[in-house]
Amino acid sequence: MNTAEIIEKKLREAFRPARLEVIDDSEAHRGHGGWREGGGTHFKVVIAAPAFNGLGRVQRQRAVHKVLAEELAGPVHALSLQVEDG
Repeated sequence: MNTAEIIEKKLREAFRPARLEVIDDSEAHRGHGGWREGGGTHFKVVIAAPAFNGLGRVQRQRAVHKVLAEELAGPVHALSLQVEDG
């Protein structure tokens, strides 16, 4: 399972999102810090889930970061988040 698939699986299990997009944006960062050949370093996640209803932007992002802590400590160098009500 690649990093994008792991991210998607963890977010689906944790939040049961109505909408989820996990985009490996690594190639756009070629030559920048943290970039590796083969990708899997820079991601954009768009997620909408009822679990985020009533939470502020920072609380939503912290919830996602908590679920993805292992990936953020390892292969993921950068994570762009768009977190919405579900």
